Amino acid sequence: MRIAFYAPLKPPDHPTPSGDRQMARLLLQALKAGGHTPVLVSRFRSRDAAGDGNGRIEALGAALAERCLARLRANPPAAWLTYHLYYKAPDWLGPPVARALGIPYLVAEASLAPKRASGPFARGHRAVVAALEQAAAVLALSRLDMECLAPATRHLHHFPPFLDVRPFARDHDGSDGTRLLAVGMMRADAKLASYRLLADALRRLGDRRWTLRIVGDGPARAEVEAAFAPLGTRIAFHGAATAEAMPALYAASDLFVWPAVDEAFGMALLESQAAGTPVVAGGYGGVPEVVADGVSGLVTAPGDVAAFAGAVATLLDDPQRLLAMGRAARAHVRRHHDLPEAARRLDRILAQAARR
Repeated sequence: MRIAFYAPLKPPDHPTPSGDRQMARLLLQALKAGGHTPVLVSRFRSRDAAGDGNGRIEALGAALAERCLARLRANPPAAWLTYHLYYKAPDWLGPPVARALGIPYLVAEASLAPKRASGPFARGHRAVVAALEQAAAVLALSRLDMECLAPATRHLHHFPPFLDVRPFARDHDGSDGTRLLAVGMMRADAKLASYRLLADALRRLGDRRWTLRIVGDGPARAEVEAAFAPLGTRIAFHGAATAEAMPALYAASDLFVWPAVDEAFGMALLESQAAGTPVVAGGYGGVPEVVADGVSGLVTAPGDVAAFAGAVATLLDDPQRLLAMGRAARAHVRRHHDLPEAARRLDRILAQAARR
């Protein structure tokens, strides 16, 4: 099937890397792997951090929807799939175009915030509610999302996050089990909070042997460096890395450490496990669904610095358990979060939506 694809928060070919962009690209891969032909129908970014109080973005979206419809009428797609909508980045294009063309409208990853029903984000909230009500299928990436979305749609599917494990299939370098890795953009938001929590936890490890490589960059780099300054030469700042470079960085590490403050699930957590590197992560959002606690890593209570430090210490003190967890991590991701299974699952959902 020919599938119209749209990501209102960030298009898949946007130059700035992020987990959101990565998941959009993976959905395109899954569509292709399932034998479908995805078509990126727009790069319009509907995100508005302040709230569309005067309706300017909604009006622009309506105009762009008309243009999109005019282009697609001659050769309509079989379905429309929108990735990631919420009250700050609603979908102004997909619902009206899909209705006009008489095709199924699907959503992958959405959030619903009833408290935004009034105030500056009321337009965005109403648009999200309307999109979910119209959707022939809503794909929730976590059980937590399913609980939130269940009141708004009758066509809800659990669709675990996934990745292509093939680039990560490489052997680990020899090591004494002390090489830690953290990966994250350096922004003055939850990312910075994660870095600060991690630095606090590492200061509690006593005289244990370890080093930490940090992969990432961004406007809050100075604040991140300040947080880790007391740890001295144990810390190495790698800077930003390309997607192609990441498998080797995971393979050169023994343990991935990330507090995951306010993470939806964390693509880096999946990548690390796919590479055979176990993780210690904070249990925010959907993190407990992508990390098998006690098997492929350890998940600690959200924001609990002492518990996080204790989990890292436990694995540093037990290299054999660390190795066993690495093997289990790779098997866990292959079994539950690999691209081929996601492609099959997406194909079934598309076929069901088309029949409906």
